[in-house]
Amino acid sequence: MWSVVLPVKPFGSAKSRLAGLGPWRRELAHAFFLDTLRAVRATAGVRTVVVVTADPLAAAQARTLGAAVVHDSPGLGLNAAVRKGAARSAALNPRGPVAVLTADLPGLGPQELAEVLAEARCHRRTFVPDHAGTGTTVLTSLVPAALSPSFGADSARSHAASGAFAIGPAADSGIRSDVDTPEDLALVTGRGVGTFTTAVLRLREALGPAPHPVHEVAASASS
Repeated sequence: MWSVVLPVKPFGSAKSRLAGLGPWRRELAHAFFLDTLRAVRATAGVRTVVVVTADPLAAAQARTLGAAVVHDSPGLGLNAAVRKGAARSAALNPRGPVAVLTADLPGLGPQELAEVLAEARCHRRTFVPDHAGTGTTVLTSLVPAALSPSFGADSARSHAASGAFAIGPAADSGIRSDVDTPEDLALVTGRGVGTFTTAVLRLREALGPAPHPVHEVAASASS
C-alpha cells in the first residue's frame, strides 16, 4: 500500500502567478489543495496521506480528511518539505512505497492516480511530467529514503537525469494538469475540476472581485 505526500504552501503566499485574479488567488489555491487531497484519499491502494504544511487551516482540514500532518519549516523550500513528508511516511508505512504529488491538481481523478501508482510499482523511482513537459506533478519511490526530490525549475529533466522513469499519461489528463497560471486554470476548468474548485469559480463568477472564504465553500461542498 502506498503513502502519498502532499506539500502545501500557506495559501496566502501560494500561486503567485495567479495574482491577476486578486483575492481569489488564495481561495483557488485552497480549493486546489482540497480537491487534490480528496482525490488522493479516494484512490485505491493508498494507505497513508501525509500533508506537509505551515498553514494552520490546511493542517486542520487535512486531519479532518484523515491525513497525517507534518509541520513545514518556512524558508527551507519545497524539496525539504518533501523529504520531511517522506520520512514521516516511512515511519507510518515502513515497508510501503511513497509518492509525492503537487497540491494543485484540481482535475485529478482517483482512477488516474491508481493507474500511475500501479505502473510505478514496476520501477524503483518514477515521475510524471506536467502538461507542459517541464515540471513534475508526481514523484515516486519504492524506498522512501531514495526518493531524491528535485522539484523546481525544469524538474522533469532533473528527475529524468537522476534515473527516475517517466510515466506519461495523456498531456490533458488531470494528473498532469497542475495550475500555475490563468491559462492553466482555463485549460483544466474546460476538462473538469473537483467540487471545491468548481464552487470557488462559480462564486467568483457570481460575486466578481469580492472573495468568499473557501472554508465556507468546503462546508457547503461536503454537505
